[in-house]
Amino acid sequence: MPNNAAIVVTDLAKSYRSGLLRRRFEALRGVSLQVERGEIFGLLGPNGAGKTTLIKVLLGIVRRSGGSASLLGKPAGDRAGRMKVGYLPENLRIAPHHTALTAMEYYGRLSGLPWSEIKSERLRLLESVGLADRSRESVRKFSKGMLQRLGLAQALLHDPELLILDEPTDGLDPVGRSHVRNVLTRLKEQGKTIFLNSHILQEVELICDRVAILDRGLVKVVGDVQDLSAHQSEGVELELVVAASEASVRQSLGSRDIAACQPHRDGTIRVVLQLPDQTAVDQCIDDLRAGGISIVGLSRRRVTLEDTFLKLFADTPEIVQSS
Repeated sequence: MPNNAAIVVTDLAKSYRSGLLRRRFEALRGVSLQVERGEIFGLLGPNGAGKTTLIKVLLGIVRRSGGSASLLGKPAGDRAGRMKVGYLPENLRIAPHHTALTAMEYYGRLSGLPWSEIKSERLRLLESVGLADRSRESVRKFSKGMLQRLGLAQALLHDPELLILDEPTDGLDPVGRSHVRNVLTRLKEQGKTIFLNSHILQEVELICDRVAILDRGLVKVVGDVQDLSAHQSEGVELELVVAASEASVRQSLGSRDIAACQPHRDGTIRVVLQLPDQTAVDQCIDDLRAGGISIVGLSRRRVTLEDTFLKLFADTPEIVQSS
């Protein structure tokens, strides 16, 4: 087992029995992955993929049925290992009588921190997540996004080496999501390891170094975000804005795969083409110019993580980008 890895999961299995007939359900069916120290690693998958079960096994909330898992060199669930882990659950419950300051005190005490350390760190952490000016307000007045930011602050209170975050930007507006991304980036620069589960694929693409995509208890793919997108890409999607009639555009393009050809009010036409490679792109431009067609705008669409995700699950009904 690599000593330097923050998380090592090998052939991890977890099954449940439920219902009157005690039928067996396999939530995890041999999951293997590794999270290196100092990286931000994203966990993705549709509803029922096993993401929440994996996190619960890592934290020792549920016991595995087979395989192995370790955090920071300790077996999953080991008390010494958990003391170095900060955790933000998807739906953090905070008693409504608390303020942000007293909530930080409460969670600090649960982590076994001395009062002097809690007092010196709580306001700094609340400021880092944008809650310093609301620190003495009752949390019953907090929006879900504010509760998420408070949850992130409490997860950082004991200065953990590893952060496990379940939907850290859920409920946040774009400004709030950007703020959290900046916080996570700073934590990575400090050498922290971040393992996060999120249904906002654009956020994952912006912040994560690598991702794993689960499907029905199995790892479907794992790797660098950019590499995954490039691997799933087939050909080039080219978008053009041209000043010409639709008939002349179609005549110049001939038998090429036209995904869209939409006239605009200003007299231009938006054309989207599926082309096999760069050589085909060059030839397409040459043919349009040879036909006397003026190209007003041109862009090559980048394959996104969302494209990759949807393609992987194209044959699976009712896929939802879930938590």
